[in-house]
Amino acid sequence: MSNTPSTLFDKVWDAHVVQHIDNGPDVLFIDRHFIHEVTSPVAFLGLKNRGLSVMFPDKTFATADHNTPTIHQDQPVKDPLSANQLKALEENTAKYGISHWGLGNPKNGIVHVVGPENGITLPGMTIVCGDSHTSTHGAFGCIAFGIGTSEVEMVLSSQCIMQPKPKKMRIHVNGELGKGVLPKDVVLYIISQITASGATGYFVEYAGDVFQNMSMEGRMTVCNMSIEMGARGGMVAPDDTTFAYLKGREKAPKGAAWDSALAYWKTLKTDEGAVFDKELYFNAADIEPQITYGTNPGLGTGISKKIPAASQMGGSEASYKKSLEYMGFQENEAILGKKVDYVFLGSCTNGRIEDFRAFATIVKGRKKAEHITAWLVPGSRIVEQQIKEEGILDILTEAGFQLRQPGCSACLAMNDDKIPAGKYAVSTSNRNFEGRQGPGSRTLLASPLVAAAAAVTGVVTDPRTLMQ
Repeated sequence: MSNTPSTLFDKVWDAHVVQHIDNGPDVLFIDRHFIHEVTSPVAFLGLKNRGLSVMFPDKTFATADHNTPTIHQDQPVKDPLSANQLKALEENTAKYGISHWGLGNPKNGIVHVVGPENGITLPGMTIVCGDSHTSTHGAFGCIAFGIGTSEVEMVLSSQCIMQPKPKKMRIHVNGELGKGVLPKDVVLYIISQITASGATGYFVEYAGDVFQNMSMEGRMTVCNMSIEMGARGGMVAPDDTTFAYLKGREKAPKGAAWDSALAYWKTLKTDEGAVFDKELYFNAADIEPQITYGTNPGLGTGISKKIPAASQMGGSEASYKKSLEYMGFQENEAILGKKVDYVFLGSCTNGRIEDFRAFATIVKGRKKAEHITAWLVPGSRIVEQQIKEEGILDILTEAGFQLRQPGCSACLAMNDDKIPAGKYAVSTSNRNFEGRQGPGSRTLLASPLVAAAAAVTGVVTDPRTLMQ
């Protein structure tokens, strides 16, 4: 054993290398493979064509989420493409003995929500899925990243993947967060500071007081958005918060197995003196509620500030101006007071119970603005149940909102929940590219508190002005 201080990332990566190829990628063993209806059918077809089977069916978990309706899930799915994909997932999982949580299953939900809440995601694992926001699972001290369809086939057939080892970055945020500042604001702030490509080629570890004091759901939100700064993934070292979250979950170890797992998990932290390729430092006091105004997640700012002038931005002035033109915004213009048409609470970024709790704190005792269309979409059936049990549904209903059924919904314009062209959506999802939420849609990424403030006022509003 080497005595050289090691990073958390190195500890997990090195423990999973099956074969190292000189000047090439590593062959990594994969502990957990999540699949959904969109990126798996072609992979299964590849297996069939090559006469291969699934090597470890018990390490793969399937759920339906991307292309699913978020109303009337008890009825046949109308869209033929979606219906075919759902049927293929059901048939393929049955054929190979893979667990499958389809529509209507009490465990159904967004893949990156159901993994953690069922205890499938555990510290020190390697986790992949044919979905870029797989980085969410890094909140547990995992190496988790998205893969392409051909790689989905590779993992199904061999439980391994070939992957070059990324460089390592550590991002520290220290101090205390101000009023109304949520984990989503922390990560949007970081991306606005380093740009949407600032972590390209790196795997990020998040460190410092802010992440240590953050809930597991908050850490998942931050790790989820790592991909939006160009990183391969993000991770937080597991600690007592992690262990308390996992204890007693259905698929988490029990009894003596828990004790031995815990002993290993406690070793999963970066050693004193371990070296990163890059270290960045931010101060929590500089972060206010954030909102994006452009067409990538790096084009965001504090909600009380004005849209920056092109000359302040560095980078290409032409592409910055094109971005503002698409959004219908001007340089040096305030974002506060901008009229909003849609509000979306949900996605693998902010579809968990804490997000609904935060949203409810603002809407309680108020009414939804009349012209606002609000899509409030729980990340899973379990979250939907919690919303009802905690009385949040009553608060939402009283304020004029309706709760939809679990799914990816308006995050990605792959199902019926699309924002119409030219309309503005304050969205708690993760991407604001042109057309991401529907052709011609205009997305302002924000936290659940900022979304709630817009939902009750009808315009971009600083949630701090509505907080008790």
